Amino acid sequence: MHRQIRKVTKTKGAFTSDQALLKLVYLAFRDLSKKWTMPIHNWGLTISQLYIKFGDRLKPDSQIFLGGG
Repeated sequence: MHRQIRKVTKTKGAFTSDQALLKLVYLAFRDLSKKWTMPIHNWGLTISQLYIKFGDRLKPDSQIFLGGG
């Protein structure tokens, strides 16, 4: 995934703002995520650790919990 995001951002010389960069990365990530077909390796462990660290920001019915295997 890093390579695809880098491919999108390296063609730009400079960004008008941090927000412009974030929007571009968000849109690239959104397009890339549509192409994912394989489950994410160790997703259960990853989401558990994220929930421990950021539980107050995550909702159990959120899309992030459906992301992998």
